[in-house]
Amino acid sequence: MSQRVPIAVVDAFAPRPFRGNPAAVCVLESAVGVPWMQAVAGELNLSETCFLVRRPGGGWDLRWFTPTAEVALCGHATLASAHLLWESGRVPAGESIRFHTRSGWLACEPGEGGIRMDFPARPAEAVATPSGLAAALGADIRWCGRTADDLLVELPHAATLRALEPDLSAIGHLPVRGVIVTTASDLPGYDFLSRFFAPAVGVPEDPVTGSAHCSLAVFWGQRLGRTRMTGWQASRRGGEVGVDWQGDRVCLIGRAVTVWEGSVVGESSVT
Repeated sequence: MSQRVPIAVVDAFAPRPFRGNPAAVCVLESAVGVPWMQAVAGELNLSETCFLVRRPGGGWDLRWFTPTAEVALCGHATLASAHLLWESGRVPAGESIRFHTRSGWLACEPGEGGIRMDFPARPAEAVATPSGLAAALGADIRWCGRTADDLLVELPHAATLRALEPDLSAIGHLPVRGVIVTTASDLPGYDFLSRFFAPAVGVPEDPVTGSAHCSLAVFWGQRLGRTRMTGWQASRRGGEVGVDWQGDRVCLIGRAVTVWEGSVVGESSVT
């Protein structure tokens, strides 16, 4: 019989199913090879599939894969992982969870408004707008900056952000993971809006992007003179992300719900 590995899909930054950003969460008994993890991520074709292994000294190893590449930081799949560990009883309800990742240790704990995730801040430094970016977006650019992985672009109008139909091929050839697009909010209860395009790593448009909010929190915090804000990612599915910016750290806040659970063939079955 083929080895089977448990896997679940969790909608992150969502109060109910079929909203927010779906992430697949695979809980492993021990570490496995990268080719198998990448193959699973490609098979599921979600913006992120993540893999968890319990660490002997405490906490969990956590790795994230898009359909085509491993990434260094992912907010929504971390949220999904914490949610599943608590829901399944692998971690007692109310107990904080520590994840060891390519971006260092990340912590999650239940709190008011949902799960609270302690992430590194990723400020954007102003840069000249790359040639062809405005044409690729089909919009005028008010400000452009560069984070560790992405370009951060401010547009002048919320309506423009919602109507974007960018040239994904052109964006995919930029030397970055993706492009974060943002404007001030025109919606009650929200401080800013955003969208995120990352075709270079197999994600044409990400529904809700936690890691992008590690940059958006700093960007809008500096402009609004605030540390606690709420963003709305205006993708087709849409999702709410609370942020609490504290210097070199950003607390991301969101809810999650499990949509389905099943199993996938294990590494020994396909290698």
